[in-house]
Amino acid sequence: MKRIFLFILTNLAVLLVINFTLRLLGVDRVLDQSGGINFSALMVMSAVIGFSGSIISLLMSKWLAKMSVGAQVIENPQDPTERWLVETVRRHAQAAGIGMPEVAIYDAPDVNAFATGWNRNDALVAVSTGLLHSMSRDEAEAVLGHEISHVANGDMVTLALIQGVVNTFVVFFAKIIGILVDRVLLKNDPRNGPGIGAFVAEIAAQIVLGILASIIVMWFSRQREFRADAGGANLAGRQKMIAALERLKVNHEQAAMPQNMAAMAISSQGGFSRLFMTHPPLDERIEALRAAK
Repeated sequence: MKRIFLFILTNLAVLLVINFTLRLLGVDRVLDQSGGINFSALMVMSAVIGFSGSIISLLMSKWLAKMSVGAQVIENPQDPTERWLVETVRRHAQAAGIGMPEVAIYDAPDVNAFATGWNRNDALVAVSTGLLHSMSRDEAEAVLGHEISHVANGDMVTLALIQGVVNTFVVFFAKIIGILVDRVLLKNDPRNGPGIGAFVAEIAAQIVLGILASIIVMWFSRQREFRADAGGANLAGRQKMIAALERLKVNHEQAAMPQNMAAMAISSQGGFSRLFMTHPPLDERIEALRAAK
């Protein structure tokens, strides 16, 4: 969940910075001399901004993940747990045919782990202290296999491409909304170009559309979780992967979670909140593994 939310938030922030910079430089004009919208120029500009935002977010993903959770990369393992963690990641990485990722631990009570990075040979796998304290080694091994599978499957790169396409349409329609607000509500002369009101409306529209568009990214994330579960089962064993998911389910059911966090919970069920879930419900993931041949 951390991997996806950090990526989306960074992407939205980068988009806003790019838009603001282009506005200051005065190179965001997409109107012709008569004040009409040049849709070809707008689409090209939207694609450049959209893919720039997703690519920059991808390149920053590993650094940002380390900074946001305070992850400490294991350079020289200091105890049996760290040695086991590094060797298990190394074994999984070799089996998956990828370069050895950086391995890190971060201090958090939640049972969690994530993998991120701009390519499959320069990734980061981080686990929480809560996971190391709550899971058996067999269960933790399966979780590490799941995260290595995310890296081997190129999920972050594919996510960046999908986000780039989504960004393109968000920027495109936000710009049109800004222009319409400027002309219809503020009654400005189109020959003078959009004013500050159009820019404010455009930024507001970009934020709202960006949040709604994240539904597409969340759907993609949920589909890739099933594939990463299957990868973890191949690397560590199906029963270990099932046991890890069952352990997660027990921990989440025992946690007293505030109501306003339900939409972000890994074990949240159905309804509108499901559209914004990064992971499918654990029961569905467990059933998918049990049904796999």
